[in-house]
Amino acid sequence: MDLGLSGRRALLTASSRGLGLACATALASEGSDVTINGLNPEHLDTAAGQLSEFGVEVTTVAADVNSVEGRARLIEACPDPDILINNNWGPPPGNWLSFEYEDWLRAVEANMLSPIMMIKAVVPGMQARGFGRIVNITSQMVKSPFSVMGLSAGARAGLTAACKALSRDVAKDNVTINNLLPERIDTERSRYMARQRAESSGMSYEDARKEIVDSIAAGRMGTPEEFGRACAFLCADMSGYISGQNLQLDGGSYRGSF
Repeated sequence: MDLGLSGRRALLTASSRGLGLACATALASEGSDVTINGLNPEHLDTAAGQLSEFGVEVTTVAADVNSVEGRARLIEACPDPDILINNNWGPPPGNWLSFEYEDWLRAVEANMLSPIMMIKAVVPGMQARGFGRIVNITSQMVKSPFSVMGLSAGARAGLTAACKALSRDVAKDNVTINNLLPERIDTERSRYMARQRAESSGMSYEDARKEIVDSIAAGRMGTPEEFGRACAFLCADMSGYISGQNLQLDGGSYRGSF
């Protein structure tokens, strides 16, 4: 299926590794030029080499998307993106009552305000051109929160509500805003969570990982490639009637109906 993405310009935050890179790979494979971002120049160079194999233009920006200056550098590198993928490292788990004021501020800055500011910067241009695809990588915790992941759930739920409101205003201009809710995708983040579980429970890493996998209805973790292809579909030319939605990628594990 041709997704109609050849020649499109995509800007992706936190995309030198993990789910961000998976999305960049899927978009590049469809012919989109990509601007990728991260903090580590070495990781960015490695990712750029992989993406360049698709014959598209690849731009790298080493910058902190949580800072005003970092976001400005990203917009300067790709001022008129057709596609914006918002991604960021999630806050750590912990005891809800142990989270301090500063912890909440960092979570809201990274997982709510930073993506909102990126959206604010690019939406007017998308509206003027009559095409825009915005995808926020959030978390399954938005719909099924646990107190141990309170920082992530709280900040990302705020982003979800803010974007739902905006999505209704910009839909008439063929600009869509959707959220991908990953759970149990086999990335460094999942391995980090398994290590955290192992340390807190006294079990081995292997047992902690098995416990996680056993909790998945599909009986396995999802792959970054599967996640990236779902992202590319939401960015497709023919996906303009899908907006304001939360797509869960969790191997069928969510227990709710809605």
